[in-house]
Amino acid sequence: MKKVNLSLEKLTPMIEKVERLSKVQRILIYSGTFFILIGAFVYFSYIPKFKTISNLKKELTTVEKDLATAKRNAKQLNAWRNKRKMAEAQFRIVSKALPEKNEIPSLLANVSKSGQEAGLEFLLFQPMPDIVQDFYAEIPVSIQVVGGYHNVAVFFDQVSKMSRVVNIKNITMRPSADGASLETSCSAVTYKFIEQTAKKKDKAGKKGKKKKKKKKK
Repeated sequence: MKKVNLSLEKLTPMIEKVERLSKVQRILIYSGTFFILIGAFVYFSYIPKFKTISNLKKELTTVEKDLATAKRNAKQLNAWRNKRKMAEAQFRIVSKALPEKNEIPSLLANVSKSGQEAGLEFLLFQPMPDIVQDFYAEIPVSIQVVGGYHNVAVFFDQVSKMSRVVNIKNITMRPSADGASLETSCSAVTYKFIEQTAKKKDKAGKKGKKKKKKKKK
């Protein structure tokens, strides 16, 4: 309590001096003191809180954007999952239409048989080297037959109705040497899936050969 009294005693002369001033001067002093106190409050209390609130608002905006992005990604993920399921279903359907490796000889035999049943005479039926694509290989057969236009049409129709996929490509027709029929050249193409394990073994074998060659050097 004594310390407080001493402080008040020190302030008393100042208070008396202020009281002796004119009314306008006292108003100015009181106003200045008031604004100083307000300024100190704003600077030391309000501004830090304002900065904190501003930072929190920015963080909230960022979180809301991230949440909106996450929701969009979730919707897209579900859409991609559905597309994947559809693609897998289509793949299963297509894979059933493609011949197995051990079915290819009998399939080609059926193509030849269909031509003979359609009344065509085969001049050429020659399997060509496989054409390897990304995950499958084309198995082309070069065909050359002699017969009427109707017979050729029947042959193509029978091939298109086979349970396994066989496409007829590169069709050319010209009159035969006797002029009584047509000489038709085309390619019958079927397909097979390439086993990934086989591809990996081929790559490993090639790498092994390269290493052996380097060692010999």
